[in-house]
Amino acid sequence: MRNIKLHFILLLLLWILPQLVLSQDRRTRRVEVPIVAPDSILTAPKTSLPQLENPEIILSDSLPENDSTKVVPKGDIQTIINYYGEDSIITDFAQNKLFLHKDAWFEYGNIRLDADLIIIDWDKSEIFASGVVDSLGNIQGNPMFKEGNTSYEIRKEMRYNFKSQRAIIKDVVTEQQDGLLRGETIKKTTDGSIYMDHGFYTTCNLAEPHWHINAAKIKSIRGKQVVTGPFNLYFNNIPTPFGLPFGIIPDTPEEKMSGIIFPSYGQEQRRGLFLRDFGYYFAFNDYIHTRLTGDIFSNGGWGAKASSIYKRRYKFNGSFNVDFQSFKSPETELNPLDFTSVWVSWQHTPETRGNSRFSASVNAGTQNYNNNVVNPNNFVNNVRADFNSNIAYSKTFAGTPFSMSANLRHSQNINTDEVNLTLPDIAVNMNRQNPFQNISKFEPLKTLNIAWNFNMQNSITNRITPALGVQNLVFQQDFGEEQFEEPSVTPFNFANLPQLFRDANNGARNTIPISSNFTLFKFFTGTASANYTELWYLEKINYYYNDVENRVDRIVENGFNRVGFYTSSFALNTNVYGMYILKNSKKIERIRHHMQPSFGFNYTPDFSNPAFGYYQNVQVDSTGRTQLYSRHQGFIFQGAPLGESRSLSISIRNVLEAKIRTESDTAEAKTKKIPLLQTLNLNTNYNFAADSFQLAPINMSTRTAFFDNKLSVNLSGTLDPYATATSRTAQGQETTRRVNDYAWRRGQGIGTLRNATLNLNGSLNPSQNQKSPGEVRDDITNDFLQQGGQMNEFVENEITRIVNDPSQYIDWSIPWNLGFGYNLSYNRQPSGNTNITQALNINGDLSLTEKWKVNFNTGYDFSTAKITQTMISIARDLHCWQMNVSWIPFGTFTSYSVDIRVKSAILQDLKVSRRRSFFDR
Repeated sequence: MRNIKLHFILLLLLWILPQLVLSQDRRTRRVEVPIVAPDSILTAPKTSLPQLENPEIILSDSLPENDSTKVVPKGDIQTIINYYGEDSIITDFAQNKLFLHKDAWFEYGNIRLDADLIIIDWDKSEIFASGVVDSLGNIQGNPMFKEGNTSYEIRKEMRYNFKSQRAIIKDVVTEQQDGLLRGETIKKTTDGSIYMDHGFYTTCNLAEPHWHINAAKIKSIRGKQVVTGPFNLYFNNIPTPFGLPFGIIPDTPEEKMSGIIFPSYGQEQRRGLFLRDFGYYFAFNDYIHTRLTGDIFSNGGWGAKASSIYKRRYKFNGSFNVDFQSFKSPETELNPLDFTSVWVSWQHTPETRGNSRFSASVNAGTQNYNNNVVNPNNFVNNVRADFNSNIAYSKTFAGTPFSMSANLRHSQNINTDEVNLTLPDIAVNMNRQNPFQNISKFEPLKTLNIAWNFNMQNSITNRITPALGVQNLVFQQDFGEEQFEEPSVTPFNFANLPQLFRDANNGARNTIPISSNFTLFKFFTGTASANYTELWYLEKINYYYNDVENRVDRIVENGFNRVGFYTSSFALNTNVYGMYILKNSKKIERIRHHMQPSFGFNYTPDFSNPAFGYYQNVQVDSTGRTQLYSRHQGFIFQGAPLGESRSLSISIRNVLEAKIRTESDTAEAKTKKIPLLQTLNLNTNYNFAADSFQLAPINMSTRTAFFDNKLSVNLSGTLDPYATATSRTAQGQETTRRVNDYAWRRGQGIGTLRNATLNLNGSLNPSQNQKSPGEVRDDITNDFLQQGGQMNEFVENEITRIVNDPSQYIDWSIPWNLGFGYNLSYNRQPSGNTNITQALNINGDLSLTEKWKVNFNTGYDFSTAKITQTMISIARDLHCWQMNVSWIPFGTFTSYSVDIRVKSAILQDLKVSRRRSFFDR
């Protein structure tokens, strides 16, 4: 009997416990309710929906009246519908409607609707959603509708047909790209376009935006543009008299549509009123876009610009820009401004595929372009003097060690107007070959390698070479005394091109390097090498003494001739390590010294021997004194080296590091390695074949950093070991020159410091993550690409402008930043003349408050006792706007500018601007 009772109790518990668990689970879990057959037991409130304007949109399939127990038959619903109601879910089978109350949501495909009241009409495939009024009269749980990546914040109510994907919404805010749209009534069409009544557009994401465009009618075409009727500009809900009859705002992630480019306007004192960059943007196809714009000035100037970008995926991309500017004003005779300038830039970058590659980087134009056509936001480019271009093609021949390249080069100095062209520069190379690698075990022979390099160049320059009189470049310079001459140039124009081509300098060079590497005495590495060079020219020079003019003149002899010479060398190097342990130091644990000495012996025969015919011994004055002149002086590859050389070269490289103890919260001690001397280099050579001054100057250089790399120091210098002596000329003038005797023998110390340079660069700020301009450029580029942007010429120019102008890229989180650089240069000639130049550059920024930032860039030239190019800018964060004030107080490009611009990328040109350029002085 007891066992029967026990079994009964166990069975009762096994039946009751699951029931309790299941009932508890039903009370606590929130389950997505699928579509099921209507339950006729439930009753629904007699609530009717407002009618859509398209009553024809109804479900074609309805539930049969004689069968209420089967599942809902198939209709126009394309996928699963999920819905939920926190408070209650009530079904009205008479009207075939579903009511969801309190924190309800509805999901169908890529749409989701959240609200406190959702009514689903299955017959019409229609949803109605709104908030509910609480006991205090406040509306709670307003609808939030999301379709794909587009969200709609609804302040009142909405009706949506999930079959036609059309909707009518009352009082809604939606985001379109970088902008926000708000309207009293919105109609949404199937393609996602929006028709808005009494709406406004803004890029400010506050509930009460700082500014907005107010229009009676607004249409938003998804992925294309936002179009408005007549509109007014509002600031802080205050209407302004500013507005236009219509507005077109782009709503595309990329430039996909052609359209008008609206100009900027302003005034300059000398050139008058202007309209700048007015034109049209041509989006021809997915591969090429072109921007044509023009400028016009009221005092007689105009300009035209063409900018094209192109891209072929997986092949190449690039840009081509032409800027033509002309100005001539008869109204400014006291200070005339008359110029015509043009500038061309072309950038072509291939994607590396296959065995060939073509690239181009062209920057060329007239001398006066950068002196007259300036960018007020980027004065760095205005002071550039040198511009370079290069068009390159290279090819590797598969299965062979050969490769070739062809380059067209251009260099231009806009200060001297000197232009140099290399048309073309062709090179053919054979990679190093090891002919004995697999047939010999003798290491010097096994590692023997040979290569061949061929280079042919044709150089064109507008620098004038005097027809009469020859300077001997070999004996032109004494040690440390360089002669700088302003080049005499002929205008580089189409009229002079035939003569420039006739005076072209051309030739070819063959080089055959042979080398072998091997180990000596276990710890030494030896390198033996020989290098043969042969030059090919189509002319050479014959010199003669002109006794009438008492000078050396030349005659050019045409005909093929060759110059062959060779050099040989042997180098030996090793590595030495030293460790110094400081037992009594509490901070420094040990110091590590790495020394890398290298010794080399070089031999070059005397190719000035008359037997070679590369040099000519020429009388130079009436006393009969003679000098050697190279028959290929001034040629593109010069000539053979002068004089025999049997020199021993010595080089020592040092690195000094320390391991220090750092503070740690744990019991385990931590160490950190810091550089004491990142490098300390010494090198010189001794020429045994020279008849005087055998020991070359001793070159020294060192580099280190302090305070966790916040301060870097670079120091270099040249020590002349020879003494100097003073003598008097026949005219009684006192001169100082080097003599063939060491300084220490004459009591002049170890030598004379001929030149030295010191560079100090530092940056101070309370942040540990300060970024260099290059890092800033990378950050901006990566952010742009992550947002789906496409890199092109216009984007790159904008990024360059931001990086070069500190006021455009501001890290508001850093309260202050100070960067500085100090450069000192010392030069002492053997004659005793000394030249010292030094300059200090300072840049930085300071946050006056959380929203105010001051940037500055200035410097001081101690040699001229003048302040260098200076720029001061003030930035103010205005939430959805930003104000920048830039001022260049003096110098060639004196100017100021004030910009107030919307931060949104698609409205960069919506700004208030006033500029004063250097034309206004």
